[in-house]
Amino acid sequence: MTARRSSSPLSALPPSAAIEIAAGRVTVAEIGTGPEGLVVTGFASEPLPDEAVTPSLTGTNIADPAVVTAALRRACEKAGIRPPKRAALVVPDTAARVTLLTFEQLPPRAADVDQLIRWQIRKATPFPLEEAQVSHVVIQQEPGAVTVAAIVARRDVIAQYEEAVTALGTLPGIVDLASLNVVNAVLAGGATSTGDWLLVCVSKESTALAIVRAGQLMFYRLRLAIDEEPLGALVHQTAMYHQDRLGGGTFARVWLCGSSWAEGGGEPIRREISERLGVQAEPVDVRVMATLRDRISVSPDVLDAIAAPLGVLVRERKGA
Repeated sequence: MTARRSSSPLSALPPSAAIEIAAGRVTVAEIGTGPEGLVVTGFASEPLPDEAVTPSLTGTNIADPAVVTAALRRACEKAGIRPPKRAALVVPDTAARVTLLTFEQLPPRAADVDQLIRWQIRKATPFPLEEAQVSHVVIQQEPGAVTVAAIVARRDVIAQYEEAVTALGTLPGIVDLASLNVVNAVLAGGATSTGDWLLVCVSKESTALAIVRAGQLMFYRLRLAIDEEPLGALVHQTAMYHQDRLGGGTFARVWLCGSSWAEGGGEPIRREISERLGVQAEPVDVRVMATLRDRISVSPDVLDAIAAPLGVLVRERKGA
């Protein structure tokens, strides 16, 4: 949601560390620069007990923040880094709601834009907007049409994630969503300049699908696991929408992230997506945009865990 919480002069500097809190694990990543460009200088994930984090749009997401803080501290130790003074914070997709809105034009004043977006999303938001944290980013702009991604979350839900991080001694200066930053990671890889591409982010609690055209987000959909909608059906429906409503054809690339937790190491998921679309689903591999230090072992679960934290760090560096 790209919410910025710090008023310190240092907040103008992009963070060099990111923390992701997800169901089942926490992840810390730290970056620097070397002769060949971006370097991941520290990385580790630490498992969480069942039910320690139960992502949802409302209600209790983290019942005992101390459990999550302790896991973050262990992850920092495993990564060989000190708890950072400031870090980007990545939270689960299901802790917020993303809506794509298109307007003929936006008002010139930021306050008026915020009011317009709140007016548009108020009926679809299952809690009072007075309790909400709302942010937006312009994702497409052409004559007569401006599309923004509006992100809304309950303040008290986001505060639960922030509390676990601040107890570590870390200021969460930026808060953002997991799948949107996997999109950033793919974009930073630079291998997607031609044709529309699809990203499928899977987790135990949800599936997020995003379509990107010429570096711009065209489509975003999130479905909860409790909806019991088969992955194959979700992918098929997304492909049909791409063809019928977005004027697309066969996807140029299809990316998959987050499937390593599944039975078979995610291979059945990758195969199902590939067969449905007629395009091989590829893992999101951050090594095309950053070098991993030798001590960081590479495996499917590591690539899944590091994608979103690295995505937000690279985005912030480019935007600085």
